[in-house]
This record gives sequence, C-alpha cells and structure tokens, in this order.
Amino acid sequence: MALLCCCMLVLLGGLGSARATADPDMDYGGVPLWINRLLGEPSVMSLQGRMDPAWFRANNPQACPQQCDCPIQWPTALYCDHRGLAHVPDSLPGRTQYLFLQANNISSLSSSVLANVTDLYWLILDHNQLQSDKLEHASLQNQTRLRYLFANHNRLRSVPGGLPAGLRQLRLAHNRISSISAGAFKNLHNLSVLLLQGNRLQTIAEGELGGLGSLSLLDLSGNRFSSVPRYLPSSVQQLYLSNNSLSGLDADSFAGFLDLKYLRLSHCGLQSSGVHSGVFNSSSLVELDLSYNKLTSIPTVPTTLQYLYLEANTIQEFNVTSFCREVGPLSYSRMKILRLDGNELSYHLLPADWVFCLRVLHRIYI
Repeated sequence: MALLCCCMLVLLGGLGSARATADPDMDYGGVPLWINRLLGEPSVMSLQGRMDPAWFRANNPQACPQQCDCPIQWPTALYCDHRGLAHVPDSLPGRTQYLFLQANNISSLSSSVLANVTDLYWLILDHNQLQSDKLEHASLQNQTRLRYLFANHNRLRSVPGGLPAGLRQLRLAHNRISSISAGAFKNLHNLSVLLLQGNRLQTIAEGELGGLGSLSLLDLSGNRFSSVPRYLPSSVQQLYLSNNSLSGLDADSFAGFLDLKYLRLSHCGLQSSGVHSGVFNSSSLVELDLSYNKLTSIPTVPTTLQYLYLEANTIQEFNVTSFCREVGPLSYSRMKILRLDGNELSYHLLPADWVFCLRVLHRIYI
C-alpha cells in the first residue's frame, strides 16, 4: 500500500511539473483534447455527461447563455456543443476566449453575433451546417486574436475570405470546397497548419495560396487532383496528397519545396511507368508513404530517407540501387523502417548485399 501511495505521489508530481512548463501556445483553456492520429484532426471532448449544468449555474456568478455551460474552472471557456442549435447563441459573454460550438445545426455566422467577443482565441465549429454564402467576412475578420479556427465537416463550398491575420491553424476538412476565394490567404503570414482534405479541389491556381510563408503542414488528401498541384508554399514540411487520382509524378513535382520532410501519396493509383526516377531526390525527406498504389518496382529514394512505406503494391524485385547508388564505409542508406508487405516479394528473393546498404535498418516487413 505504501508503495502504491508513493507511486501516486510521483505520478501527480510529474503531472504538476509538466503542467507548469507547458507552452502557452499549446494552451487549450484547460480543456482536454483528443487527437485522431489517422485523420490528423482534433476534436474537443464535451463536458456533457460529466458534470451537472445546474451545478455550474448555481455556483457560477457570471452570466452564461441558457443554451451553454460555463464551467467555473475555465471562466474563459464557453461550451455550446451538442445542443442541436440552429444559430450561435445571442449575448455571448465578452470574456469568452474558447468557444465550442461543434455538433450543432448552425448554418450561418454573422458579424453581430460575435460583436461582444473581442478576445476569441479558439473557435470550434466542426460538424455543423455552415454554408459559404451565410458566412459573413466581417464575422471573422474582426477577431484579431483568433488563432485556431476549426470548421471541419460542414457545407462550405469555398475557403472563407476575411480571415484574421493572426490565425495559426485553419481546419476545413470534409466540406464541399471546390475553390479558394481570391486573396483568402494573403494576410495569413502566421498560418502553420492548413487542412483541406476530403473536399472537391481539382486545381490550385498561381497566387491562391500566396501569403502562406510560414505554412508547415498542408493536407490535400481526398480531393480531385489528377497531378501534384503547382504553386504550393515552399515552406511546407508535411505534404499529404493521399487518396487523389494522380496520373504520375514528374521530375519537378516536389522541386519547389525548401525543406519537405513528410510526404504521403498512398491510394493515388500511381504506376512505376509514371513515376520519374528523380522525383524523390530530396535530401530533406524523412518519411515517404507510397502504400496502396500500383507500383511494380521500388522507386529511387535518397539515402537520407528513414521511413518508407510501400505495402500493398505489386513489387516483384528488390533493387539495392533504389536505396544506395554505391555501397561503402560512408555510403549507405539511413533507412530505419521499410514496409514491403503485401507485394510479390519474399525474404529468399532479397539480394545478398542488401544488408550492406541498409545497415542501420531497424525493421523490414515483407
């Protein structure tokens, strides 16, 4: 029993220490965050079912809209999620910084409804009925402190205009977006994450993503691209293009990126004949996902690549030259994880010299 109590004290002490040193930019108003690592989308856990709203009202002297909960533990957080609301509640408290409106039936957002809120930091509108023609530009443009805007799973047909310049994350996955409003991103110099997966984009014209000089993660998976779109921000380090029907990859498909590290191209219908031999010739690449395509051979990858996913293709031969142009004391692949399962290969078909090339490999799947 004493040992158990001691362990609990150590655990609680560790949690307190971690909380005290938390990065303020990662602050979520004390609200727990659950992350779906497959989709790359976070969704906020609701307080519903965990605390009695009547208790909140009886113990909280501050004003709170009838349709929402205002936990006294987080005075700047306003929970109006999962209420079946058709509109954003009126008379939102001016103290609100974290506004949770996910899982309602909200179709519009006017400037007047947020007029009293000047310090909004997080705005969560996932799983509503938002429509582009009912989203007033001024409603967001005036929120100069807004940093995180989540509007996944709505009915938007275009990227909203009038977005505030301080925005850091914009999540618009699983809408009906087929176009990007002119100049939508021109002032978003601080935006680092842009999620547009599960939409209807076919092309990205020159200048449409202009202004995104700090963009690090761009997810364009599950759209209608037939080729890698041009005119993407050169700052992108994580580019996700899975579940598009790509006709092929040219030599310069990824040439414009300065520091591309993670590239996902699974479920794109890629064939070896359409993949240029030098398309992945980037020493910055750390991880490359080419799983679930129609490749018959292993493409040439840089020796600095560490993670390569080629499962569920039709590869029949293991070419050492795909990983090492030559093998020597200082010339070898830095590959750590290599997946080749679900192909037409077996261990006994591997050439004898593959271990000299992949000498630091942690795990191989065949």
